[in-house]
Amino acid sequence: MKKNIRQLGTSLLLVAAMALTGCGNAGAGKEAKKGGEEQTDFYIMGGMSSLSSGYDGNVVLNKLAEDTGITIEWDTMSDSLSEQVNIRIAGEQYPDAFMGIGFSNYDISTYGEDGVFIDLTPYINEETMPNLTKILEENPDIKSAITMSDGKIYGLPAAEQMGTAGIGIEDDFSIYTIPQFSMINKAWLDDLGLPVPTTLDELHDALVAFKENDMSAKYYGNAAGSTIPMSTGFDQWCWGQNVFYAGFGFTNWPNDVCNDLILNDEEKCEFVCASDNYRKAVTYFHDWYAEGLMDIEMFSQGTSQLIAKCSQGRVGVATWWYIEEIMGDYSKDYVFLPILAGPDGTYNVTVRDGGAVNSGNLNITSACENPKALLSFFDKWYDGEIVMQLQYGPIGTYFTEKDDKGMWLSITDEESKAKFGKSAGELKSVNEVYGPKLILSKYYNDVFYMEDRAIVRLEDLYYKWMKPYVKSTVTYPIDCVFTKDELDTIDRYKQIFESTVSEQEGIWLKNGGPTDEEWTDYLVMLKKNCGTEELLKVYQQAYDRYKKAQ
Repeated sequence: MKKNIRQLGTSLLLVAAMALTGCGNAGAGKEAKKGGEEQTDFYIMGGMSSLSSGYDGNVVLNKLAEDTGITIEWDTMSDSLSEQVNIRIAGEQYPDAFMGIGFSNYDISTYGEDGVFIDLTPYINEETMPNLTKILEENPDIKSAITMSDGKIYGLPAAEQMGTAGIGIEDDFSIYTIPQFSMINKAWLDDLGLPVPTTLDELHDALVAFKENDMSAKYYGNAAGSTIPMSTGFDQWCWGQNVFYAGFGFTNWPNDVCNDLILNDEEKCEFVCASDNYRKAVTYFHDWYAEGLMDIEMFSQGTSQLIAKCSQGRVGVATWWYIEEIMGDYSKDYVFLPILAGPDGTYNVTVRDGGAVNSGNLNITSACENPKALLSFFDKWYDGEIVMQLQYGPIGTYFTEKDDKGMWLSITDEESKAKFGKSAGELKSVNEVYGPKLILSKYYNDVFYMEDRAIVRLEDLYYKWMKPYVKSTVTYPIDCVFTKDELDTIDRYKQIFESTVSEQEGIWLKNGGPTDEEWTDYLVMLKKNCGTEELLKVYQQAYDRYKKAQ
């Protein structure tokens, strides 16, 4: 293996950053029993939910292993994941497989080239992996998404195709297409005699009224001065301020090199952060920040801080997936805001290509002496009823019975709390297994029903936000596969690009600007220091290949 082993990419570090609790099984340093092609004992290292107690007692996994004739030692953790994986790879002490890590395509390509991960192509056939082979034959786009630029497959596919097709809508849009929904306290509006805003200027006036009348104190009896007119995160996925940028033609969060990317009408790649509309947006919202309408802690707070403020009745406007999750006992007083028109009366929502297929959640290493047996075990994961249980829990817990159509029915929140002392969502997290789970949209029509809240979310997404407000559904496909050289270019500039754009956006929101001179200097800096021209060339090349292969 090459000695210049790289550190794990951003996607893996994100997995570790989202972890909430300590390690699970302490199997680090142990090796599986070997025996060449006769190997039946395997050692797998990977991630798990922070609510999970580990996989040793998982009845679904144990039954699958028993049916395959193998045993598995699980070394799973929800904390220190990236650190432990880095140690393993740098020390060339590999488990038989990494599972639920979330390696990026850059990681996968690099470790495949270095010989850490093996090519799985010879094993994806009707003899060893009949379930997956059938899926790839029926879904060539999935096979394309997991095939690296050298023509090899170093990881098994994983995706959750939770989209509008799963609720009977002909147009299929992922639940992640528009990640941010904004909400406003209608009870406060009614008390002040104000309508639900339909433009940014109207929202501005409502926020001013919330602040001047100290509505948290007036309406809920909280401490004087406790009102926060609007609170969000800063360029965050489902809880950032970016949905309000729709009035300037986009809803991207510019501190992410891929999420900043758009395709124009000629299908050419552009960065939002270098556009005139972006400059107008940060200039406009600086005035809100200067007036004390935007939470001064938006740049530093985490989700727990935001939820605490909202659930105390202090916040007038926020962004989140569900009102009930963030507003708690005050939920009944809130309604979702529509997409708000900007100063010129227009709007546009940038839809995202969500639910991408990835191959970074099961990667077999060169330490494994019997990949065929291990892959036979994982092939069972590509059965609809099996992956249902790996995602939600064994039959008899989350799913208890079938209806007259043969579809599995999920437990309700009330039933789950009565039987297990947990909400249905918590029960799912306790039983969920991380790894190569491929939940196809068709499963929601012939195996099990989608979660009730997901159905509501998709209905809202399509009928309330997609149809009225989205002008173009063209988006950069995040399933694009890059060559090794292209991945090197992305890796070279990604961190400096994201930190530069994020820092500048924060400065302009807080302090105002940019002036003509500042804007010119910024564009030059993006070009010289952040490699925007090189990045756009890379993304365009990958997109052109993607289109040609369709």
